[in-house]
Amino acid sequence: MIKLRLKNESKTLLLGAAIGSTIKDLDFQNFEIHLNGNLGAGKTTLVRGFLQYLNWRDVVTSPSYTLCEEYEIDGKLLLHIDLYRINSLEDVEILNLDRQSGMPKVIFIEWPENLQTDRNVDVIIDLKHVDQARRASIECKDSHIESSIKTYYENE
Repeated sequence: MIKLRLKNESKTLLLGAAIGSTIKDLDFQNFEIHLNGNLGAGKTTLVRGFLQYLNWRDVVTSPSYTLCEEYEIDGKLLLHIDLYRINSLEDVEILNLDRQSGMPKVIFIEWPENLQTDRNVDVIIDLKHVDQARRASIECKDSHIESSIKTYYENE
């Protein structure tokens, strides 16, 4: 597990970029990242950092009301899901997270505790407010991914 202190928004964006750098060249069909944290903890900011790393230049908004924002970039489909308002398994199933895609799919899920089902998750990130900063705890299924995220973050 990695523990990082994110002292400002640019450090949260950097963590998103570190994830982008780590997985951009991996061979996968689905890569899933769960983002835990209170309102305002930086979940959407982290996703914005990931997208900006992949050269997304348009606006990145929280999917609080739309539930799912989709982005196609660099031959990948990115789903940014917000389950804050979800309260049943049927609500999750409507999102069709496991739909087939002709391209690799990266799924970021905010409020994953509302999934109400088990999923194959590659990275779990807990974001917490600590003093005037945030603390990120990152747990990866693959230790190589974990060390790559840490190395990128610390060297930028």
